[in-house]
Amino acid sequence: MVARTHARAMEFAEKIWGVWQLPSFAGLEWAAGPGGAILLLLALALDWLIGDPRWLPHPVRLMGGATDFLDARLNRAERSAGERIIRGLLAVIVIVGLSTGAGWAIASFVSALPYGWVAELALVSLLIAQRSMIGHTLRVIRALNKDGVTGGRKAVAFIVGRETEDLDEHGIARAAIESCAESYSDGVVAPIFWYLLLGLPGLMAYKAINTMDSMIGHKSERYAAFGMVAARLDDALNWLPARLAGLLIICGALFVPYGAPIRALRIMLRDSGKHVSPNAGWPEASSAGALDLALIGPVRYAGGVTKAEWLGEGRARATITDMRRMLVLFGVACILASGLVAVIALLLQAL
Repeated sequence: MVARTHARAMEFAEKIWGVWQLPSFAGLEWAAGPGGAILLLLALALDWLIGDPRWLPHPVRLMGGATDFLDARLNRAERSAGERIIRGLLAVIVIVGLSTGAGWAIASFVSALPYGWVAELALVSLLIAQRSMIGHTLRVIRALNKDGVTGGRKAVAFIVGRETEDLDEHGIARAAIESCAESYSDGVVAPIFWYLLLGLPGLMAYKAINTMDSMIGHKSERYAAFGMVAARLDDALNWLPARLAGLLIICGALFVPYGAPIRALRIMLRDSGKHVSPNAGWPEASSAGALDLALIGPVRYAGGVTKAEWLGEGRARATITDMRRMLVLFGVACILASGLVAVIALLLQAL
């Protein structure tokens, strides 16, 4: 029985390896083909099962450490805005270049090894944020239930960039829901999109730019110039994935208790442009419509209170129940994204 099971497992692995020969794409040999789509599907499943093991070195931490290093050495207050833009561009070239090169080197190395695709599978699963986002949101819910507003503020501070000291229960719930919606776009859909299009090098490049944007892409006095290139690149790379994420969230609303897909579509088309980001408004507005909430609105950051408009026409007083409904919406939307990858794998295999 054991020998038969082992033989079947080896046969499956060999089948995967057989199609995991990446075809050329515009002359590049590392674009994801049918095997890459299958590997991505397995990575999505692996991320659901185990998430990001804490003992495993995470590539994003390395990207973040490199960003901190160059920020401390290149982003000097005495420099002019023009000089800081050029230095920010240099930082982007270095970090994105190293990340892309590492992705290409890893993909090339493992492709020459028997069952080397397992190593790429593990790396791709680390760069997709499904389970980790669910875990963060669940921690906010548990903190609110156990320690009240004080615990909720501490828990939500790990996933948002805004000031949390003055948030009440409704503000905490809204912040977690907004973070969950935005993370679906740049933590799930965008990595899927860029891996399918450009393989592991494309995924690594995207994660590098997205990490830099989250760290230095702010319009504060320190980063308005130095982080401008990273912020603009992140906007460009997320343009299409964000809109796709909004559509998948609308489809996911069909399966959420009291979800409203038609309203989600209407609110997304009407309110997505109200967001200060050209991309974040799409998943957040669709989530607001799906859950009958009002999201964003004035938000307090370290530099003051923003004058952001509300997205949606529902309740601003979000609750723990709404957070749980957002988790259902997030989970269903992730399953839909995986289904889309499966369809693409079948289509590519048929070509």
